[in-house]
Amino acid sequence: MLPTVAVFDLDGTITRSDSLVPFLAASIPARRLWPAIARLSPRILAYAMRVEPNWRLKEAVLTAVLGGMPVELYEYLAREFAAGRLPRMVRPAALSRLRWHQTMGHRVVIATASLEAYVRPWAVEQGVADVVGTRLEVEAGQLTGRIEGRNCYGAEKVARLEVMVADLHSSNIYVYGDSRGDRELLALARHAAYRPFRRGQPVGGSS
Repeated sequence: MLPTVAVFDLDGTITRSDSLVPFLAASIPARRLWPAIARLSPRILAYAMRVEPNWRLKEAVLTAVLGGMPVELYEYLAREFAAGRLPRMVRPAALSRLRWHQTMGHRVVIATASLEAYVRPWAVEQGVADVVGTRLEVEAGQLTGRIEGRNCYGAEKVARLEVMVADLHSSNIYVYGDSRGDRELLALARHAAYRPFRRGQPVGGSS
């Protein structure tokens, strides 16, 4: 029997919405966060018009609001968000499906463009050890705000999974996603579910 791997996107799939903005809002004083976002409004508009690449806007925002933060503070804020706010954003149907895979003995992976710093501690609380997400560059104990390597989006999700799961392409793969950032993952799957939890109903199980 083929090994089974269940891959879940986070934002909009496990959670009801994006998690990065709530994380920043919970972690950065409003007097710093919102003026920085306002200064980036032309680039946000360019992204909405598909002129500015996803990763470049994201890096600009993160550099503006997290650049210079001590890594210890960043990790603390990420853990606080993972324990407090993030659980309230989770779709019950998505968590139920994740639990089903666990009870079936499937390997569960969360693959997300969100910051791994807060996704990983939340995942560990759910019994999920395998997480691939976006990481931030650190220099001299401080965040630069730049993305370390590549934004974990689109084809990068597949590339990370290929490193993490040695037998990925010979596995029985389930993928749960909700956006164009999941297209490559969904194309890889034997069982692809696009926006499966929007109506709050669990997806039927099959092995």
